[in-house]
Amino acid sequence: MKAARFDRFGGPEVLEIVDLPDPHPGPGQVRIAVEAAGVNASDWKKRQGLMDQELPQTLGYEAAGVVDELGAGVTDVAPGDRVFGFSSEGAAQAELVVLSYYAPIPSSVGFAEAAALPAAMETAARALDQLGVETGNIVLINGASGTVGSAAVQLAVARGARVIGTGSPASHDLLRSLGAEPVAYGAGMSERVLAVAPKGVDLALDIAGSGVLPELIELAGGPEHVITLADFPGAEKYGVRFSRGDASRALYVLTQIGPLVESGQLTLPAVQTFPLADVAEAHRVGESGAVRAKLVLLPR
Repeated sequence: MKAARFDRFGGPEVLEIVDLPDPHPGPGQVRIAVEAAGVNASDWKKRQGLMDQELPQTLGYEAAGVVDELGAGVTDVAPGDRVFGFSSEGAAQAELVVLSYYAPIPSSVGFAEAAALPAAMETAARALDQLGVETGNIVLINGASGTVGSAAVQLAVARGARVIGTGSPASHDLLRSLGAEPVAYGAGMSERVLAVAPKGVDLALDIAGSGVLPELIELAGGPEHVITLADFPGAEKYGVRFSRGDASRALYVLTQIGPLVESGQLTLPAVQTFPLADVAEAHRVGESGAVRAKLVLLPR
């Protein structure tokens, strides 16, 4: 099978499409013929040598496709079923991948959109779980218009929370459509939040990592009510929890995506697709930060 891989750390130019042996599922796993695979910031961090140090490395943790082989004990799906989910081995950007965690793709969702959902939804659900978001909470989400931010807004609204989301003025219509009350980020953000929530907020989630932790702490009434996904130095400095993906993962969210889509509570993200062979260009686009759409590779 064809797969994206690199055997040295560096820029996008180190990425190659190589031939690798076909993988096979173990107990409880399924193999899919990949129709789409998501691209995330963790991919270029790996490529730069900022995460795992082993070489060579494959890429990709989320994919969507058609089941073509079952591991022992799998009875909830059959060959030919459309599923999406996570590759524990980080090898989803390939023609075939083994999924350790998976769920059916809703009939109204295409493969590219399905591949854009698992990582963002799991990250958002995990952070909301750690914050303890529930009905009646006022939740401030800093950086609410990106892929993870949009997921967090919608999941928090589905839990019955009132959501205030920061973003550029150009994103405010989107945030309103997702169920958030938008406020502009930048200087004076705290005042703008207090204008719509005079007593402050119950909880705050920092997705943008834009140096606003002191303001979020003040608005939420203490560092124990704040979580960041993006500002590790700030978390250490101010005593805020940093949400990591290596513990307490919210994998259950895969099974919630279908009902949320079908009930109209989840709007699918915009996607920008690339052929698998153009994985280096996808990295360049992603690292530039110029595109809000979720980047997705198409192996076929």
